[in-house]
Amino acid sequence: MVNASVQRLAERLLDLKWMMATAESCTGGMIAAHCTDLSGSSAWFERGFVTYSNEAKTELLGVSASLIAQDGAVSQSVARAMALGACYRSKAHISVAVTGIAGPAGGSAEKPVGTVWLAWCVGGLAQTEMRLFPGDRAQIRQATTQAALEGLLKRLP
Repeated sequence: MVNASVQRLAERLLDLKWMMATAESCTGGMIAAHCTDLSGSSAWFERGFVTYSNEAKTELLGVSASLIAQDGAVSQSVARAMALGACYRSKAHISVAVTGIAGPAGGSAEKPVGTVWLAWCVGGLAQTEMRLFPGDRAQIRQATTQAALEGLLKRLP
């Protein structure tokens, strides 16, 4: 079943004649999968980057290794760099990036399980948002995917 947000996103991107890209870490391609569940998505979905490792973020999206070392992979600066990199390294007009801690391991007092940074790039400008999602790994990943899609919709002209 196609996500209602994806249907609305597809209609809007088609109207604009825009393409989108995703840059995903903690969701491992779930956002792209939701988008491509819709038949005909190749008319508006350009590509998805699954950059789970820090090396992939650097190699595929151009995220500075020193930025990751300084701020951590789960940070506002890395999410922003991922979103910008997804647009710059594709033919997309808009992108979404997510990086977070889906758990059950990996959390800390500063960045507990459920901490997710989202970023959206439109017209070369990136906006970010930090969310703390409750639940288990599957619930956190699904909530992140939905927030990413809804955030794209809000940012379309």
